[in-house]
Amino acid sequence: MIEHLYIHIPFCPNICPYCAFYKESAGRERVEAFLDALLKESEQWAQRVRPRTIFFGGGTPSALSVPQFDKLLAGLHARLDLGKLEEWTIEMNPATVSPEKARLLRDAGINRVSMGVQSWDNEILKTLGRTHDAAKAMESFGILREAGFDNLSIDLIFGVPGQSLRSWQSSLEQSLRLAPEHLSAYGLTYEEDTDFFKRLGRGEMTPNEGLEADQFELTHELLGYSGYRQYEISNYALEGRDSIHNTAYWEGTDYLGLGPSAFSTVGSKRWRNIRDTGIYSETTLHGKTAVDFEEEVTESLKSSERLAFGMRTLRGISIQDAGPWESPLREALDNGLVEISSERWVLTQKGRLLADNVAEIFV
Repeated sequence: MIEHLYIHIPFCPNICPYCAFYKESAGRERVEAFLDALLKESEQWAQRVRPRTIFFGGGTPSALSVPQFDKLLAGLHARLDLGKLEEWTIEMNPATVSPEKARLLRDAGINRVSMGVQSWDNEILKTLGRTHDAAKAMESFGILREAGFDNLSIDLIFGVPGQSLRSWQSSLEQSLRLAPEHLSAYGLTYEEDTDFFKRLGRGEMTPNEGLEADQFELTHELLGYSGYRQYEISNYALEGRDSIHNTAYWEGTDYLGLGPSAFSTVGSKRWRNIRDTGIYSETTLHGKTAVDFEEEVTESLKSSERLAFGMRTLRGISIQDAGPWESPLREALDNGLVEISSERWVLTQKGRLLADNVAEIFV
């Protein structure tokens, strides 16, 4: 049985200039066709899925209206066996949170929200093209708490042009005052096919690696002092609040992705659905497969991916599993990037700053 389910909801009220995920603006008829197709696709997999975790990602899943959510959630309950469900996460944009929507989601069994605040500095929010301001984010967090959510995550971004160390510290401190159970702090990346990538190429934006390193170090220091474990390079949680769904990815566990552009890895197969909502909906509703890419995943590839992700986590990887890569790991040890603890390779603090470089050992 497949225990981890990802559902991609591609609609966004606004296209952020740094985001490379597949997304599009919503039209009522397009959304309805998408919901019908998504429920049909879930029905096709119902006999092979008994989820421990479900994750609604996007796009902006919370852009759906209350009636649209009602249709989607009722449809999933009717088609899937949710008897073993432990964690059901939804990504939410603060601009799309309302009391009615929050209550509906909570009553339907969603028990974890990841809210994309990104910054508590209104000028930085403007740079990022966000549709909310700090006051709206504060209001939305309160609405979610009042609706009964006791597992909330706040997403923040550092390394944003114009973002000083003081501004970043202020965003961290404001987040801590709200006492979320989980915090994600991501360094800004300039992904192809984004406006930021084009501006970088034109020389209109220039990353400051030294400042980003200082912001990363400050994050580790402040959150660690406040009781949050850095259980993965970009993710911090209070005890017992690690994301079960994301941890499954990092451990190389099978997962199923539904919706346009969603990836799946099951057994020795990996595939991706069509990156076009209209074609995805039409194809699925006609009973055909929406897959547009498929590959064989060898045990060797799965092992190297599992080690690359595992190296980014607090636990690191076992010496035994990493045997074939001992030589480059010894070199990383000599350079102070990794160390050996309890028969496991783990990143040092210096290594956390260069985690992508270390992970490339296994790729």
